[in-house]
Amino acid sequence: MSRFVLPLLSCAVMLAGAATALAQPAKPAAPARADLRPIYATAPDVAEGKRLAEVSCTRCHGANGISATAGIPHIAAQRGPYLYMQLRAYLKGARPQSAMTGAVKFLSDDALVKVSAYFASLDPARPAPPPQKAAAQKPDPLQTGKAAAAACAGCHGEAGVSSTPGSPSLVGLDPKYFVAAMNAYKSGQRKHDLMKSLAGGVAEADLGGISLFYALQKPARAGTPAAGDAKAGKAAAAACAGCHGDRGVAADPATPSLAGQDAQYLATATLAYKDGSRKDDAMKGVVASLDDRAIRDIAAFYAAQQPQAPKVRKPLSLAEWTERCDRCHGINGNSGDPVVPAIAAQRADWLEQVLNAYRTGARKSSAMGAMTSVMTEAEVKEIAGHYSRQTARAVSFIVLPSN
Repeated sequence: MSRFVLPLLSCAVMLAGAATALAQPAKPAAPARADLRPIYATAPDVAEGKRLAEVSCTRCHGANGISATAGIPHIAAQRGPYLYMQLRAYLKGARPQSAMTGAVKFLSDDALVKVSAYFASLDPARPAPPPQKAAAQKPDPLQTGKAAAAACAGCHGEAGVSSTPGSPSLVGLDPKYFVAAMNAYKSGQRKHDLMKSLAGGVAEADLGGISLFYALQKPARAGTPAAGDAKAGKAAAAACAGCHGDRGVAADPATPSLAGQDAQYLATATLAYKDGSRKDDAMKGVVASLDDRAIRDIAAFYAAQQPQAPKVRKPLSLAEWTERCDRCHGINGNSGDPVVPAIAAQRADWLEQVLNAYRTGARKSSAMGAMTSVMTEAEVKEIAGHYSRQTARAVSFIVLPSN
């Protein structure tokens, strides 16, 4: 069986095995894997691929495979087998209808091999220029949040677990809810003069960092007493389970989890919804019929439950993201695998488009779907810009004779 070696810089000359090669036919035997056929293309095949490409491809992808059009990728020096597989996907209708569908529908499978081999033989695009203004190093939001949260420790505990009756614990809350609650104090929608003053002095970026810091702390019950009867509160809390969960762990990020919360704070907040000093029509309707004893019992029940950490990940730095991407796409995006695309010096707008397609499921790949599902829009933009500025390296896959 024939084998191939990778990666080697283009124009590399392989002298080893030359004597054997002279004794072999000019064209190697058919490859064992159909998707590797472009690797076996001969010089006449590449010349024919050029002729076909000039008719079908260059109008969009540019002369020599260097795109000058937003949203259209460079394909010069792309890995030939990868190009071939993608063209076949368009030909077979495995990709959504697009201009590419029309471009390939009249090409034979042999023509796709030759076109792929031609573009793979070209010099790659140059890297995108660096930003005109050097970007300041992005601060670690978790460390920023931890520093900003120091001002909250006196009431809410250093790790967000309250030991002060009447002060809520801040662990176990999704950042989305935490930010919304703080903004409600800022606007005066929630009535609390001290919290309004404190929240008003927190910048939006710091607010996100604080919410992330508390979301990533180990959840624990508040170290405060509960005046009510937790057993009686369990039955009374049945009406709350639809939003807050059977044991006070909410499924909706915008709804607060109540498990392990300070009982006095829960009772005070419930009374505020009942008398209208906290505005929420849904909550007002649910608590309207509760008397003071039932409110204390419900608070005691939730205070006794074990809180859980929300489903929040620590943000990755660009270096951490690229280390993950390079595992498949090669160092700095220069793939050494013939069926994995090179992404170095690719157009940033195209990379953004593709990453977002994987994020939404419009483009299917279990590996890429898992990778991109946790990316933010800002991370997508940053990653795409990074790879667009990397120097692309062409690769030759050298066919070696069978042993």
